[in-house]
Formats: sequence, structure tokens, C-alpha cells
Amino acid sequence: MKRKLAGVAIASVVLLAACSNTNDSGNNSQNAENGSKKKVAITYGIWDKNYQPAVESVIKKFNETHPNIEVNIELTPWDQYWAKLETAAVGGSLTDVFWMNGPNVIKYASNKMIKPLDDQIAKSKVDLGNFPKGLNDLYTIGGKTYGIPFELSTVGLWYNKELFKAANVPFPDASWDWNKVREAAKKLTDPSKGVWGIAAPMANQQGFYNTILQSKGYVISEDKKTSGYDKPEAIEGLKFWTDLIKDGVSPTAAQMQETQPEKLFESGKVAMIYDGSWIVGEFAKVDYTKDKADVAVLPKGKADTSVIHGVANVINAGTKHPDEAWEFMNFLSSKDAALIFAKSGAVIPAFTGTQDDWVKSVPNFNLRAFIDVIPKAQAYPVSKSTAKWLDAENEFFTKAWYGQMTIEEAAKQAATKMNGILAQE
Repeated sequence: MKRKLAGVAIASVVLLAACSNTNDSGNNSQNAENGSKKKVAITYGIWDKNYQPAVESVIKKFNETHPNIEVNIELTPWDQYWAKLETAAVGGSLTDVFWMNGPNVIKYASNKMIKPLDDQIAKSKVDLGNFPKGLNDLYTIGGKTYGIPFELSTVGLWYNKELFKAANVPFPDASWDWNKVREAAKKLTDPSKGVWGIAAPMANQQGFYNTILQSKGYVISEDKKTSGYDKPEAIEGLKFWTDLIKDGVSPTAAQMQETQPEKLFESGKVAMIYDGSWIVGEFAKVDYTKDKADVAVLPKGKADTSVIHGVANVINAGTKHPDEAWEFMNFLSSKDAALIFAKSGAVIPAFTGTQDDWVKSVPNFNLRAFIDVIPKAQAYPVSKSTAKWLDAENEFFTKAWYGQMTIEEAAKQAATKMNGILAQE
């Protein structure tokens, strides 16, 4: 999610024409004369083929009221998406509308390659209150809105029901805190059977970002100028994970490098794992986990919070079809579109109140756990140079996870390097 973008500047285009109806209704119909408008083709860039059927359904619904706008999907796999986007940005050939994530939005906005949407939002009466505040904050740069989220991801505590029953440990619930996680992990660990109580990988979004927030720390300051990694609160959130490895209730970093934590969970070798809503589809298909696994809300620390992320739609600042791009963007942000995504089961729609169909899509799991955390969740930490300081995370925290330096020293060195990067933004 975090590849470097070349610094280029593309001039903003004229303000886009607004739709007549409100975003909440989902009936973003065109004017009466729209049927006589010339046919226009626009492109829509996405990276996940699992979402494509739902995207096609959304386009079909959009065309019921906008027959003059042909939307062509440009699917680029994740591994190539950002490199292709960078090349297209430099060459002035970005798709008209495309997916954007938190780690990259500031770079694209600051280089004027995506369009601020506030005028269109106001004219079309789009209610951003329909989307989680944490996501709106993520795509607001310098007081301007550059993206409207259409899907979200949160994190939960996955657990193995059979292993819990065998160890006589109650299932996790909303009352759990860090201490209960530690206690349960010790009871669930059984070296004779090669079972660990929990997996503690070096993972930011599904791991230490959450515990840093729960210890009332921060990764990056609100003004995007300083790192929080060298603060006691952040170190406490990081230490939660490395202590689990030291205590022997988690596989070592080397063991988790050899076999992914998700695979250990799927084979009954790990009883608990922090993981995201994006893993639901995989766990639902694996014979072992589809019946033996379930998920609960994340255990609390000093604060009851977690990290939220989500993909937003953005408009190419250099699009040759700004009116049509906004018409489609507006529909993508509607309740009608959100319901289509929800029923597909592939994605948690960001539009508040439309997630029930997603929750029901896999009745074996308590997917409500991923929805209940949304009101208290905080935005995924980003800045203009996210990719660079993520490299600093990996450089120093890997050493701590492997026991090559203390987590305190790793955090301080990561903060020093991160501060140097932020000073150059």
C-alpha cells in the first residue's frame, strides 16, 4: 500500500458539474436532457479482481440513470498497481476515477494529481457524515476532501473455538483487555502439541498500530511533523507484542517468517490471532477455520480504540471528462452502490448503515465485531512520505522482533529516522 510516487504536478481542471439529487438517496439521476447527451467513455482503475463482479453490478445500476456514460474498468493487480499509477501520473494518462489508499493520498494530493472534491460535494449535497470520521480524516488534506471512501477495514481478535474449549478458556468478548489476552495465551499454549496461544507477528495495521493507540500513544503527530515511536506510550504498545514472543506463548519471528501466522491459525497451531476484516473470505473457505474459528472485538488497553483504514475513490485532476467522472464518483458514494457492495460479501461498505448484508454474508463468524469498533476507531497513520518511514519501521522493528535489539532501542532509532524523513516533507 505504500510505494513511492514521483513528484509531478498536473494542473487542476475546471470545477465539475453537480448532480441534482442527494447522495444519501442513491438516486443520482441526470437532468431530463441527459438522454440526448453525447456518449462519453471514462475509465475506472481498481486493483482487486475479487471486487470486480460487484463493481460491474454497480456500473450496471449507474447506467440505468446515466446511459450516456460508459465506464470501463481497468484492473491492475495490487503488486503492479502503484507502479503503473506512478507511470500513468508522470505520463498524464491516469484513469478518470481510481482507487486510492491512505499511505498514498497525501503524495497524490500534494502533487495536484487528484482533484479536491469540496465544491462538487457541496453542490451535490453529499453528506460525508454517512462515512466514518476516521476515514474522512484520512482523505482530508489541508482542509480539503480528496477522496470519498467506499469500503473499510478494521481489525478483530480471531480465535479457535476448539482449542479454547479444550483448555477450558472462555471465549473472548467485549470485556477482554490486554491482561486477559496474556492469561488466555498462557493457558492455550501447549508445547507438547506444538500449539501456541497467540501469534505476535511484526504487523502494523493488524497489530502494533492498534496497541499503540490503545496505550494512548501515536505513530505520527497530528501535524505530521514528528514520530511518536520514542514516546513511552508507543513503546508500551510495541512491547505488548515482543513480550508475547519472549514469554513463549507466540511463535518466534523466525517461525512466523517460515510459516505465515494465518497459516498457523488455519492449521490449529495458533489459538488466537489479530487480523483484519480482509481475511474473512480466506478463513471462510478453509475447511479447518470455517467451522472452528470465530472473531471478537479487539481487547482493550488503556483506551478502547483501534485503527481503521479504507479505500476511497478519487478523480484524476487531469481528466478530460470531469462532469462524467463526478457523476460516476457521486454514484459510487451512494447508498445504492454501498448496498450492492455489501450484498456481494467481498467488502465492508463504508456507508454507515449498509453493512448488515456483509455481516450476514458469513453467518459462521461474528462479523459484527468488525462493525462495532467503527465509531471508536482512529485513522490509519499517514504522511506525505509514508513509504519512507514504513521502511524505517521494518528496518528497526524487525531487529527487535528477532531479539537483535530491545524494542525500546528499536523504537527510538525508528523515531529518529522517521523524524528526519518528516523534516524533509
